[in-house]
Amino acid sequence: MKNFLQMLHVQRMDDHRYYHHSRINQSLHLLSAVTFVCAYVLMFSDPVMAALLGWLIAMTSRQIGHFFFEPKGYDTVNQATHEHKEDIKVGYNLRRKVVLQSIWALSPVVLYIEPSLFGLMEPSTTLEGFVRQVGAVWLALGIGGLLFRTIHLMFLQDVQTGLVWMTKILTDPFHDIMLYYKAPLHLLRGELIDPHVKA
Repeated sequence: MKNFLQMLHVQRMDDHRYYHHSRINQSLHLLSAVTFVCAYVLMFSDPVMAALLGWLIAMTSRQIGHFFFEPKGYDTVNQATHEHKEDIKVGYNLRRKVVLQSIWALSPVVLYIEPSLFGLMEPSTTLEGFVRQVGAVWLALGIGGLLFRTIHLMFLQDVQTGLVWMTKILTDPFHDIMLYYKAPLHLLRGELIDPHVKA
């Protein structure tokens, strides 16, 4: 258990120091984290609505921060190139995120063209029904994406690495709130880059 928690700490800190230099990114992660916590609560009463909230606000704000605001040049603090960081990323690096986000964005189009999703669901007859079906597809995509990378890591590295990563992903919203709750204040003061992000 001690080794599990140590690995979890290392994965969290590597993610923070390598991928969260931008105060805008940190602020967007705070928005994402709060939204994910709301989605977690909503999962108990309406999982489909939780998935819509999670993908439309939480995931979108989180990935906008990574794709558009995080510096991609040489990381002088950690003495690493962007390419090196992408190569050693345990979870979804930017390339894998593009694939996942593309599937997410295209899934409503597929559902519109094939309303039964190839016989997997009853076609909806209303806009609300269609939106809820999209939410159901996104819920399956979220669970599938989490399980796919977890199992992938188990084969690439070992079982514990996969389980640690899955634990990290599921608890990231709570950890991000603790890390980034002051980021909007720093941003309002004009601080675009966190000077303290380091190992």
